[in-house]
Amino acid sequence: MINKDLILISSEVQHALDANLPIVALESTIISHGMPWPQNANTAKLVDEEVRKYGAVPATIAIRDGKCLVGLRDEDIDYLGQTPGVWKVSLRDMPYVIAKKLPGATTVAATMRIASMVGIKIFATGGIGGVHRGATDTMDISADLTEMAHTNVAIVAAGVKSILDIGLTLEYLETSGIPVVTYGQDAFPSFYSSKSGFQSPLRMDSPQEMASLLQSKWDLGLNGSVLIANPIPKEFEMDQKAIEVHILDALQEANRLNIKGKEVTPFLLKAIAAHTHGESLEANIALIKNNAKVASQIAVALYQ
Repeated sequence: MINKDLILISSEVQHALDANLPIVALESTIISHGMPWPQNANTAKLVDEEVRKYGAVPATIAIRDGKCLVGLRDEDIDYLGQTPGVWKVSLRDMPYVIAKKLPGATTVAATMRIASMVGIKIFATGGIGGVHRGATDTMDISADLTEMAHTNVAIVAAGVKSILDIGLTLEYLETSGIPVVTYGQDAFPSFYSSKSGFQSPLRMDSPQEMASLLQSKWDLGLNGSVLIANPIPKEFEMDQKAIEVHILDALQEANRLNIKGKEVTPFLLKAIAAHTHGESLEANIALIKNNAKVASQIAVALYQ
């Protein structure tokens, strides 16, 4: 039994839940660990507006003062965006951060778990975590994947982050029985690029088709997520070979500095942004907004 006293839902989101309106969950690590200030806060607010623009209610999720927040105020976003020491919270960290009343920005795994607790079915993010490069030696596999196997919240993302081992991540998703559906193309995207060198296991071309797949899956009692891979808009995508060079440089730098665990992804994203003179940051913002748009359209179709 979930203690609802540990969850604080905004009035906007609570109204949407009560009225059975479409809602899109949003994670908060992008605010505290994905981008510099003030682009992080500005992007989060733009994404909120993008969700509203397409007919759904945004529910950005975070942890503060011992509670899971579902739906953030602008002042919450600003706080997470500029306060040093905000925790990057995955599932293992949640009880500690809540018990200690620490500020926390939620990862994909933690966000979808909290979304599920209150009944939100659709979640938009940038890219999911997965199997890290070199995982055959390090066993570094994101909790995002294990959570997706159990939690009935669909994720709209620009594929798997290109800093990861995409092939192994797709294999892990297949083993876990998680449908992977790419929106509008046969190629599986890789975050900064619409291509990854891998074909998508499944393809659908409309929000209505996606909503029908989700409804069918959950009506059959098949628990778990669906990864809806939404390619970055063409005008913002980066050359796949060029970005790979920057990824390899960033990985070498991370190894040299002995960056480990949950610090790896934010370090790599920051290093790549520096190496690309901000081009990757611009691409990151564009793909997140695009994912919010498609997630909203699917949420509206699901609730029709």
